[in-house]
Amino acid sequence: MPVETEMKGKIVKGLFWKLLENGGAQGLQFVVAILLARLLTPAEYGLVGIVMIFIVIANAIVQNGFSTALIQKKNSDETDFSSVFYFGLALAAVMYTLLYLAAPAVSRFYENPILCPILRVLGIVLFPGSVISVQTAYVSRKMEFRGLFIATMAAVVVSGAVSITMAYSGFGAWAMVGQQIVYYLVLMLGLFAVVSWKPRFLFSLGRVRGMLAFGWKLLAASLLDTLFNNLYGLIIGKIYNEELLGAYNRGDQFPKLIVSNLGAAIQSVLLPAFSAQQDNMAQVRSMVRRAIRVSSFLVLPMLFGLFAVADTLVLALLGEKWLICVPYLRIMCISYSFWPIHITNLQAINALGRSDVFLKLEVLKKIVSLIGLLIGIRYSPVIMVSIKAVSDFLSVFINAWPNRKLLGYSIRSQWMDILPSALLSAVMCGVVLGLGLLLPAAGVWLRLLLQIAAGAAVYVVLAWIFRLETFRYLEETLLRFFRA
Repeated sequence: MPVETEMKGKIVKGLFWKLLENGGAQGLQFVVAILLARLLTPAEYGLVGIVMIFIVIANAIVQNGFSTALIQKKNSDETDFSSVFYFGLALAAVMYTLLYLAAPAVSRFYENPILCPILRVLGIVLFPGSVISVQTAYVSRKMEFRGLFIATMAAVVVSGAVSITMAYSGFGAWAMVGQQIVYYLVLMLGLFAVVSWKPRFLFSLGRVRGMLAFGWKLLAASLLDTLFNNLYGLIIGKIYNEELLGAYNRGDQFPKLIVSNLGAAIQSVLLPAFSAQQDNMAQVRSMVRRAIRVSSFLVLPMLFGLFAVADTLVLALLGEKWLICVPYLRIMCISYSFWPIHITNLQAINALGRSDVFLKLEVLKKIVSLIGLLIGIRYSPVIMVSIKAVSDFLSVFINAWPNRKLLGYSIRSQWMDILPSALLSAVMCGVVLGLGLLLPAAGVWLRLLLQIAAGAAVYVVLAWIFRLETFRYLEETLLRFFRA
């Protein structure tokens, strides 16, 4: 079998299992989140949202950089994986200690005493998170996504059952704390059970230093990105209140569910695929172009459709008390629309070993974001988040710029590749919005189902009528996959 055909087969199978894992996990988490939203208040969500910001930042330091370096390195061996495993646990211990000591100050800053014990308990997830980052790096490198699917589904089911039981029993915000801790522990243990890699008593500081030369730039870039992505939550939680932070987080969750599902699948599968072909620029360019076309064809209609049904969806799933999140939901749909393009361009840069370019891009994007934040902070949270969406849109051009030289794939070419999907999505969005206005008296669930069905039908029919190249490609790919 030719190498190119074999690689395509691995990518398709890997993407299938990764999409199944993300889709199944995100779907179940979505159901759990809906049940929790009906049992908890926006203020309780916002309370844990404040703590999660600090956990996510600490996790970025513990997990990022080395895991990508393990995937990108051509000949990663057992010594590399085991060395990163032990080094990561040590780093997690340092970060947990800092969080433990900082918890009282965080509690005083937000004037809420319960934040101190929540932060100290929730910080435990740093340890299994460190282990999981090494496990998933091995999964990505070997494309053992089937095992990841099994472990993730088990983690979602067990943690969801625990959190719903706790919320129903009156534990309030602690139900979400329990969900996070159980999820990480079960996922780590599940991966040990189903993935072939296990840590050995091997450690080389020289190997760690070698990967640090590549990984520190990615770590710095990831830390910058994480800080800025969570800065809005920190500000809303401090200047305004936990209820508005809960509304912002909930509005962010729906579109993020879509992009994290498909985007994470693309990221996990494409980095090792790009890395394997890093000496063949023409092949990498072809793969990047295909990834941008396919991801845009799938993500854009979902986000445009979500924008159109936002109010109906929130009313149907979460209830009237959560309607305050609708403006944030619609803004974040716009913000996330071109996220797969971000991911694909950045993964290509990482695969080529240009972590220096990656870091420079992050610094430049954060300067743009900081300017937007300084402008938006003077106004309401809705305007502030709207300016964030504009900054995210400008970041598309920043991320795409280096690949004009590295791969010969210009910004103009990228936009021409996504334009057909964007136009069809915009038409579909208009139809769904119009249908919502025509059916105001219909029951909320009936209106939602009719809007979703109409949107899907309009998009697919238009793609078939205009015979979009990506539409035909997906048809052929699915036929080959099921025949195999």
